[in-house]
Amino acid sequence: MKIYKSNYRNHWISPYTIIDHVFFWTAWSKCGRDRGIVEDKDFVDHPAWVEQVTVYLDPVCRAVQWVLDFIHPQINYVRIDRYDTWSMDHTLADIILPMLKQLKATKHGAPFVDDEDVPDGIGLRSTDADPKENEWDTDSNHFARWDWVLSEMIWAFEQLTKDDAESQFFDHSECKPGRKPWDSEEYKKVKYDKEGHAVWSQRKSNGFRLMGRYFEALWD
Repeated sequence: MKIYKSNYRNHWISPYTIIDHVFFWTAWSKCGRDRGIVEDKDFVDHPAWVEQVTVYLDPVCRAVQWVLDFIHPQINYVRIDRYDTWSMDHTLADIILPMLKQLKATKHGAPFVDDEDVPDGIGLRSTDADPKENEWDTDSNHFARWDWVLSEMIWAFEQLTKDDAESQFFDHSECKPGRKPWDSEEYKKVKYDKEGHAVWSQRKSNGFRLMGRYFEALWD
């Protein structure tokens, strides 16, 4: 597998931006106010002639955008090799896990998470939140619920990327060293934590379920 993705590129330059920079000393120039060249006053409308000039500048701006898009396009190259799908879930987990970690660390918002998707009794449901001042406000647990969901997704994919994740539920301490047939007496001595394994598997499956349920909410 080879993936090359560049940052989003926007080569559009507005005619208004060009005019603002050319006439930076005027009171209606946002560029001049932002740079402190002129006094920052209340918004002042452009003079009427600006609208007329933008009509002539617009084709020029679009031509420049086309040229820049052509010589400097966004890179979006993906090549899939045959072996990438031998264990596709593990292949994707190696990519998804670091992206989820970065999203959790840098996110600037949170989607609406249903109460049914967080456990009862840990104080994260909307029914556990402080009273809202207005009906349209988000509740005080809104962001905490999303943090919990992201943490569960991350935990699930961490388990998937570990080759020996399930070994914690099997105790071979009473077995003699060496490779033995599966039906030998030695393998009968292996201690298996069936209950712990079931809880672990259920939590992992729930993390993947949350990934599918909130897949379209994975934005920053």
